[in-house]
Amino acid sequence: MSRKHAESTTECQVSRRDLLKAGACAASCIAAPVVSAGTPGGKSVNDLKIGMATTEFRAHTNAELARELADAGVQVIQLFLTQKDSNYWKYNSRSDLAGLTAERCRQIAGIYRSAGLSIHSIGVYTNLIHPDPAERKANLAYFEAMMKVGAHMNVRTFITEAGHYLDPDHPAPPVEYHFQEAVWKMMVGVGKELARMADEYDATVLFEPFHRGFLAGAKRTRVYLDELGSPRMRALLDPANILEVNDLNEMFEQLGPRIDCLHAKDRKLHVDRGVPAGQGDVDYRQFVTLAARHTPNAPLVLEYVGAKDYQQALAHLRGMIRQAAQKEA
Repeated sequence: MSRKHAESTTECQVSRRDLLKAGACAASCIAAPVVSAGTPGGKSVNDLKIGMATTEFRAHTNAELARELADAGVQVIQLFLTQKDSNYWKYNSRSDLAGLTAERCRQIAGIYRSAGLSIHSIGVYTNLIHPDPAERKANLAYFEAMMKVGAHMNVRTFITEAGHYLDPDHPAPPVEYHFQEAVWKMMVGVGKELARMADEYDATVLFEPFHRGFLAGAKRTRVYLDELGSPRMRALLDPANILEVNDLNEMFEQLGPRIDCLHAKDRKLHVDRGVPAGQGDVDYRQFVTLAARHTPNAPLVLEYVGAKDYQQALAHLRGMIRQAAQKEA
């Protein structure tokens, strides 16, 4: 889904003092361990929160979407700035954020909160792995601009993949770009720069693995986060993204203590395209059972769905939670 890069500017100016005053969980809170379901203080599968990524609701205004999701019983959103009155998001690239003034940021967040929806996180997904140092610098600056947007919204968690880079003008190298030693070292440097920014903005960055990218599996993602060594650099697990290389138990065993959010979509084995929940090979009853056991505080955010199909995916997820709860009882 790579797209042409665009230059980024922003009017969302905010001081470090103002950001820190707004407050969120401190690093010690971010790194706090979770308890398993069935242990004292643990949670039942029925306690899992269901969220919705706003990515594919492009024909809605924020107010229309807030009303619709609240009426559907959704509790949480993951905000992508793709709505028709706040269209600022480009996958694996940058967007011009000039229209996102501090007041506009507060207005957008207020629309969802007034409808009873909490905003768990904001999707960034810029290209952190680009080989051109100038492009990486610009993309990191864009990430920082999104942290400023989040500060105005009082949202402190940001989602990203490592990014995707293809060079159509040259033959593929003997070792794929994502897995070259020099690229690993470069990405550790990028991650540590993001950690520095996160410290400054009191933020958390969640990295999402994908089997055809730099973070190609659960173990590689864990090793990367360990090397970054920051409690603010954590994980978003989307089982459909790494179903080809890890089973569900492996995913949670490797990443469980680092997971702050889960994506609920699906994928058929040996097929590249992701699909809505319930249309692929992810065992959703096992998925929600493991989520309750290992990551009870992480919302399950439905993804790859929009106005035409989110109800079906939502019903599937709720049905699997009911089935798991019956087995749990």
